[in-house]
Amino acid sequence: MPVAELVTPSAKPRLVSASLGHVLERRSFGFIFGLLSVLAVVLLLAPTVIVVITSFTSGFSLKFPPPGYSLRWYQALWTDSPEILQAFLLSVEVAAIATCVSTVMAIAAALAVARRRESWARLIESAFLSPLMLPALAIGLALLMLFNLAGMGLSFGTLVAGHIVVTAPYVFRTTSASLVQLNPSLLESAGSLGAKPVYVFRSVTLPLIFPGVAAGAFIAFMYSFDNVAVSLFLSDARSELLPIRMWQIIETNLDVRAAAVSGALIAVTLVLMIVMERVAGISRHLR
Repeated sequence: MPVAELVTPSAKPRLVSASLGHVLERRSFGFIFGLLSVLAVVLLLAPTVIVVITSFTSGFSLKFPPPGYSLRWYQALWTDSPEILQAFLLSVEVAAIATCVSTVMAIAAALAVARRRESWARLIESAFLSPLMLPALAIGLALLMLFNLAGMGLSFGTLVAGHIVVTAPYVFRTTSASLVQLNPSLLESAGSLGAKPVYVFRSVTLPLIFPGVAAGAFIAFMYSFDNVAVSLFLSDARSELLPIRMWQIIETNLDVRAAAVSGALIAVTLVLMIVMERVAGISRHLR
């Protein structure tokens, strides 16, 4: 006998009501979470959109909405802002050096501990990732006190060292994840064929973990370039980085050039993210 005929007439309204309630509950759940997602996206993107629109203002002050639109402030970055360009080049230099050193250190540390389960390996991993657990201001202050206790004055070297401390964990994390996913039989096969460890690393390990290394290096470079807290504590009078320069511009006179710099950096960052996604699939290593 069909199941539908076993249901009594009095039970049919209850089944219809329960089914309708289930559909309403599912749709209301999806609607609420969809609305929260849209709200989160708006809150995250709204400041960026406002800054980009304001950077094209024709006025002489930061005002939204702008009284008119012009490229005058982007032109002023190249013609009338030598101090901003100098700060930009210095920020690129510091970020590049810190990223290179962090990448070498992180790869060596990841190769040593990624596949090990001993307590000492977990201790080294925790030490390498410890800067991620502390606020950036606390790290900057602690490094400043450390250099003072060591009798080292602030210089370009101390600034780079501070950036290495805060960028190395990002490269270490992505590189370790790539090594854990690496098939160990590939390394064993290369070793069984007589390849030396250096050759195995250069020809097998490094090409396979390169996407993870590249993703971590990209994150480290962007974090170093945009870092304010550590740079504020460790930079001397001759090492004025771009984030600090922008902070001073906004704090003193609300120069529109700060918005133009932000707009240019947003465009460059988007281009670099697209390139890194094509080259290394960076989104796979951020999950």
